[in-house]
Amino acid sequence: MKILIPPSEGKAKIQKPQEVLFQDTSFVFEKHVKQVVRLLNLIDNEDLKSIYGTSQEKAEAFHRQNEDIFNSRCDYAINRYTGVVYEHLDWNSLSKKGKKYMADHIYIFSGLFGMTKPLTLIPDYKLKMNVLSLQNHWSPVISEVLNKEDVVFDLLPQVYRKAYKPGDNVIPIEFKVEKAGKKTAAGHFGKAVKGKFIKYLADNQITDIKDFSGFEYDGFKWVDDHFVKIVI
Repeated sequence: MKILIPPSEGKAKIQKPQEVLFQDTSFVFEKHVKQVVRLLNLIDNEDLKSIYGTSQEKAEAFHRQNEDIFNSRCDYAINRYTGVVYEHLDWNSLSKKGKKYMADHIYIFSGLFGMTKPLTLIPDYKLKMNVLSLQNHWSPVISEVLNKEDVVFDLLPQVYRKAYKPGDNVIPIEFKVEKAGKKTAAGHFGKAVKGKFIKYLADNQITDIKDFSGFEYDGFKWVDDHFVKIVI
């Protein structure tokens, strides 16, 4: 069983990363990451702003950082990611069993690394999945891995779902808001509940969808095959 979750736009600036360099980690998708880096090397400076969505100065800094990742020091992926989902899953509050559950079952999607586990060693970086056709680059790689699983719970936003081809073993988990009888995707407002749900799964060692009904947060409840919050 695997659970797919998104990365965060922001990354923590770790003051004292581990001494190990990314080139020495034997990352499972190393060959494919090198292909992405080679693609980055071909990009002209004037195109960087559109790729990174920042000022030219910041874009150039992010770009140099991405190009040099194999010579950069690493830390665990779970320490890199910040944002609402990660604040609410609260890795540091998990028990040893909860952390092992996440290490065994969680995959974090990434534009640069494809997928990582929480305890995968990665350097600091910034690269979205929906630029440079990275969804197409990663799709066959990620699909091959996920097709071998008995069941996959997909908690990804749509932009990351395009990075693999789901098989019959994939169950998308949706978070929706219902108002006046109309349901819409929870979007940004679903990030906190998504983080809490991941924490619930880890705390309770959940492996079966039938146990999702035990989770409730901020009005979100499991109904039939998705989480919904009714707004009056």
